[in-house]
Amino acid sequence: MIYMRDIKPSEYLVIDADRRVVGRLASITAKSLLQGKKVAVINAEKAVISGNKNDIVKKYTTRINLKEKANPEHSAYWSRRPDMLVKRIIRGMLPYRKPHGKDAYRRLLVFAGVPKAFEGAKVEEPKAKDVRGMFVNTMTVKELSELLGYKRAND
Repeated sequence: MIYMRDIKPSEYLVIDADRRVVGRLASITAKSLLQGKKVAVINAEKAVISGNKNDIVKKYTTRINLKEKANPEHSAYWSRRPDMLVKRIIRGMLPYRKPHGKDAYRRLLVFAGVPKAFEGAKVEEPKAKDVRGMFVNTMTVKELSELLGYKRAND
């Protein structure tokens, strides 16, 4: 388990997810992780998913509700929390069942917002065009999480 007091921001490649397309962000992050770097993704709730809102919500609702008939506890788990949802999307781009993929996944930290430990850290911003100019229909991960039923206590 990693505690915030044990994190040294200088060891991490910090990526800001604000107004970045989740899939592109995930592929860049996964590639860095597989190269052996430690990566911290901040502002995960502000990442953007492109596409029709109804289709996106329907897709993720289906994933959340998939249950194994024999034993529903053995089903895949999709979190509704924005930072954990982004972490799961990044995991999908890693060979997480192989040893080098597991090691890479362990080097990943994803945060909603900017934690105190990373406030003064140098932030890497992946090259990307403005999301609003590229896509007509978009929604943030936070909006998706709320539509899936995520309710934050301290908002």
